[in-house]
Amino acid sequence: MIIVLAISFFVLVLLSVPVGHVLVIASGLSVLSSDFLPLNLVVQQMFSQTQSFPMLALPFFILAGSLMMSGTLGRNLIDFAGAIVQRYRGGLASITVVGSAVFGGVSGSAVADATALGSMLIPWQKKEGYPAGFIAANNSASAMIAILIPPSIPLILYSLVSGVSVGALFAAGVLPGLMITAAFVAVCNLSARMRGFPYERKSFEWSKFGLLTLRAGPALVMPILILVLLRFGFATPTEVSVIATVYALLVGVLVYRDMTLARLKSAVLSAGVATGVVMLVIMGSAIIGWLLTFAQIPQIFAQWCVDTLQEPWLIILAMNLIMLIVGMFIDLPAAILLLGPIFVPLANAIDLDLTQLGIMMVLNLAIGLFTPPVGTTLFISSSIARVSIFHATRELMPFYVAAFGILMLFSFVPFLTI
Repeated sequence: MIIVLAISFFVLVLLSVPVGHVLVIASGLSVLSSDFLPLNLVVQQMFSQTQSFPMLALPFFILAGSLMMSGTLGRNLIDFAGAIVQRYRGGLASITVVGSAVFGGVSGSAVADATALGSMLIPWQKKEGYPAGFIAANNSASAMIAILIPPSIPLILYSLVSGVSVGALFAAGVLPGLMITAAFVAVCNLSARMRGFPYERKSFEWSKFGLLTLRAGPALVMPILILVLLRFGFATPTEVSVIATVYALLVGVLVYRDMTLARLKSAVLSAGVATGVVMLVIMGSAIIGWLLTFAQIPQIFAQWCVDTLQEPWLIILAMNLIMLIVGMFIDLPAAILLLGPIFVPLANAIDLDLTQLGIMMVLNLAIGLFTPPVGTTLFISSSIARVSIFHATRELMPFYVAAFGILMLFSFVPFLTI
């Protein structure tokens, strides 16, 4: 049964079948190959996974991001990020990095971040003389910051499979998000110095910066509001997601006054489509998760790792390697929902904190977003910059070094996620 599941899964992935459909088809074939499991088990597991009140947080957080990003707020965020870093060497490229951090507090999606920022910044950066390969690499790598800064859709998904508090995960995601932001800004600065990228020093104007901060303030407040409400137990994740949606709507209507019925309709439709994609993956992974648990695969895998590798640091290293490889081939939501039930028992076996595991998992799989052959944000950025994947990947090397360094820190220094 499990062999049929594994073979059908990888064959369908290689055939480029959408991951949500792969999960459902592979699990259905696995159930059909058994002599004792009824086929209606597939439907039951798919349906039961949707009967979760906390899962309502997903569509509302996605809708809140759609409402905030579809208006003039995006331009204000870019201007705010530019005021911080544009006067330094590599400043134009650094705007993408800092912009990803502030956009991440709104969208919670790396793909949305790469698309929105790339569409606005890449043509401008190319016009200013930056190499197309470098700015595509920068945009694709920086998008990973968006899924660490709250609200993070991947961290919500990890919470569903691990039982870890969403508030604890959101709080733990802030530090790695800020550290990656600083590291990528350093990469942009050093690259600009070493390669002579265009540079125009501008004086810092406090009055102008204050005005830009005021304009971008509603977006900057949103992740802080979410974190405070969750961390101190004022509201549940679902309640916070509704508050975030109402907040985004009020900002559009009362502050920026750019909320129209057409924009509202567009935001609701895009959020609905995005939610449908994620929900299909969740429903499909629920069946595979049940089959793996039924066959006791997570427990067997955990025991094998403990008996074979023995040393906790070796097991953590092996977990990172597996997550990196999986992230190169499978979409991030599906990878979290598949790997979570397998790695949680292993983490418990070696006393690895589950919050730390969540940050490790998201970091690993986020690196996969800009790593060939699947690399979603890499393909998006290369397409916008009109440059080959090969050239963009070659420019990614310093970003990989920075990301792997931070990944190792959060893998082996537990107090960073406390």
